[in-house]
Amino acid sequence: MAQGSVQVTHTGTSRWRRRTGEYSSLAAALDAAGDGDVLTVGAGTYRENLVLARAVTLRGPDGARGSVRIAPADGVALTVRASATVQDIQVEGQDSTVPAVLVEDGAPELDGLRVVTRSASGIEVRGGARPTVRHCSVDNPGGVGISVLDGAGGIFEECEVVAAGQTGIAVRGGAHPRLENCRVRHASGAGLSVNDEGSGVEAVGCELYEIKGAGVQVAARASGQLTDCTVHRTSADGITLDTDAVLTLADCDIHDIPENAVDLRSRSVLTLTRSTVRRFGRNGLSVWDPGTRVDANQCEIHDSTGDYPAVWVSDGATAVLDATRVHDVPDALFVLDRGSRADVVDSDLSQVRNTAVSVSDGATVQLDDCRIREAATGAWFRDHGSGGTLANCTIDAAQTGVIVTKGADPTVERCTVASPVEAGFYVSAEGRGTFDSCRVTGSSGYGFHIIDGCRATLTRCRTERCARGGYEFADGGAGHAGGPTVRDCTSDESRAVGEPLVPAPAVRAPAAVPETRTVGLLGDVPVRSAQSAPPAAEPAAPAAGHRPSDEVLGELDRLVGLESVKREVRSLINMIEVGRRRQEAGLKAASVRRHLVFTGSPGTGKTTVARLYGEILASLDVLERGHLVEVSRVDLVGEHIGSTAIRTQEAFDRARGGVLFIDEAYALSPEDSGRDFGREAIDTLVKLMEDHREAVVVIVAGYTAEMERFLAVNPGVASRFSRTITFADYVPEDLLRIVEQQGEEHEYRLAEGAGEALLKYFTALPKGPSFGNGRTARQTFEAMVERHAGRVALLADPDTDDLTLLYAEDLPDLP
Repeated sequence: MAQGSVQVTHTGTSRWRRRTGEYSSLAAALDAAGDGDVLTVGAGTYRENLVLARAVTLRGPDGARGSVRIAPADGVALTVRASATVQDIQVEGQDSTVPAVLVEDGAPELDGLRVVTRSASGIEVRGGARPTVRHCSVDNPGGVGISVLDGAGGIFEECEVVAAGQTGIAVRGGAHPRLENCRVRHASGAGLSVNDEGSGVEAVGCELYEIKGAGVQVAARASGQLTDCTVHRTSADGITLDTDAVLTLADCDIHDIPENAVDLRSRSVLTLTRSTVRRFGRNGLSVWDPGTRVDANQCEIHDSTGDYPAVWVSDGATAVLDATRVHDVPDALFVLDRGSRADVVDSDLSQVRNTAVSVSDGATVQLDDCRIREAATGAWFRDHGSGGTLANCTIDAAQTGVIVTKGADPTVERCTVASPVEAGFYVSAEGRGTFDSCRVTGSSGYGFHIIDGCRATLTRCRTERCARGGYEFADGGAGHAGGPTVRDCTSDESRAVGEPLVPAPAVRAPAAVPETRTVGLLGDVPVRSAQSAPPAAEPAAPAAGHRPSDEVLGELDRLVGLESVKREVRSLINMIEVGRRRQEAGLKAASVRRHLVFTGSPGTGKTTVARLYGEILASLDVLERGHLVEVSRVDLVGEHIGSTAIRTQEAFDRARGGVLFIDEAYALSPEDSGRDFGREAIDTLVKLMEDHREAVVVIVAGYTAEMERFLAVNPGVASRFSRTITFADYVPEDLLRIVEQQGEEHEYRLAEGAGEALLKYFTALPKGPSFGNGRTARQTFEAMVERHAGRVALLADPDTDDLTLLYAEDLPDLP
């Protein structure tokens, strides 16, 4: 029956139970044991179906964890029906129709169990059982890792599901367990699934990762509360809520998700507090259907890896963002459909490649005290019925601050648009809108640009330093029927009526300058009317021509530092240029491989140099377009066999005529790759580079040591690249110069002593893995500007020096 024996230590008071006994089987030992007895199991394999019906302690020998194996041929290996204690036992189930460990009643303690099985469930708790499960691991590639069912509960502390063929942890039928510091990985279903009315879970300090499915799934009126938990590296959505589900996340981190980081539907409610959502392939928050709602407070959503809005609200759903940051995303917030609504308070939307806030199809938004920075469009109200309110908001460094089109009718109050490229406020195509006490400053185009006889209302608005003019109205302008209504608006323009306008600086291929004429006065300020269309609301298509190579090389030379990089690039360009001229002269030209390896830390200018390199090659007619397509592992590697080749082909096709820039390329060949699909991406890429060697330039980039390893283990890749260019970390003097450039661009100056303080600051700054080089310099400048604003806001009548000088005291504290 077993290789070892079972010693029973009796604790009863009867005379015949005052001695210990030794038994050759677990069944015999259990028959002899009573409540409170201790069964010490000798090392060995026991082919028995063990049932604990008394409050005994079953344990392996001291210091020999894993030496006791309970491994019957079929059936449940271990059944617990009492408040027993089981310690340091390995359970091996062989029956796919039943669980390996079944807890049916009582409040037992399971400590140090290792469950290695191919059962329906590794550990199943049901009914009235309330176990305490500590330091247990489940390896069950055939079924569910841990199941808690039918009103059961219990506490799971520092447990781990190392593999599950289905869901990692399943809670249903009104069960309600608590998970503390548990880990779930390599599940082929959801990492954690909670279903059915009355079911709930409380999880603290847990981690779910490497999941072939959703990380957390809550549905069918179930609920959950996750605190200080991490969900990452899933193949589907990070967290999904469906059908009246309720979930609270506090201090959680959701990252590296190829689909939606969080998806809510069908009247589900999610509350996020102090949580982070980052590196997601589709939406960070995806909110659908009437009654569905998400409330995010003090959260951060950033670093999208796809081309989708960070927050998507549609079909009558509601989103509330309070003191939340959204940055480094294609679009920040899209609200669609009648009944959909977003309320955003005291939040930051920055570094948005397209539109920060988009409102369409009858949706509404309310933005209060928000800051939008570095976006193509700050806010766009797109069509009839779409509207809402923007109040006390600032929009800085956008192409266009606010766009209103196709009958949309928002209210914009006490908002400031600073340094727009095209216009502060732009209304067209029968857009409406009420603009009260708004301000535009430093526009390279117009302040307010209203065309097509739009019925906007401007009251107490102000424009300053707008290159093309403060106010621009089309035919039927201010005071005309069907045109805008203007009251008490002012501008700093001093041109007399009829003087020529100052053209805006050429930021991109310029549109035709419209013919203008004066149609009215705002106080003593002339107002003009345009005959042609306004600046485009979306980024224009690239011009057919290319900048001359000398101009692009000049931009390269103006980059701070990077002297060795500049020499390498110039040397390569010289080789290509001379080769082209030799061919034109009928001479043989040396074959120059144009593919490159960029190595170095983040923030050292690799992406910028790659973009300029593509432009230079286009100017030399080596590449047709010279555009840059930036991808990483998540864009190339699929989760299914065959999907990786398709993704890699699509990325290569997008880069035709330009540069394919693969950041963190070493992630395609991890050290413990096993059956990783990254190898398929590499093989596909190598073949494409060979078959289409003139169509695309490929640049692979990443940390120096990791890239050396990547090239060493992939000789097929290494042979395709002509040279490796190393981007050295910026020295403190370089970082100081970047701050000075940022200051010049934004009209700030360093006061006496501030430069020396910055040098000392950058010298003392920790240079750990998260140090961002040039990015750190820009963040330091932004922090100084924020501190400067807090200081100057207290001055009653600041002068120009007060408004522009940054002092050493404005430096942030060292982390």
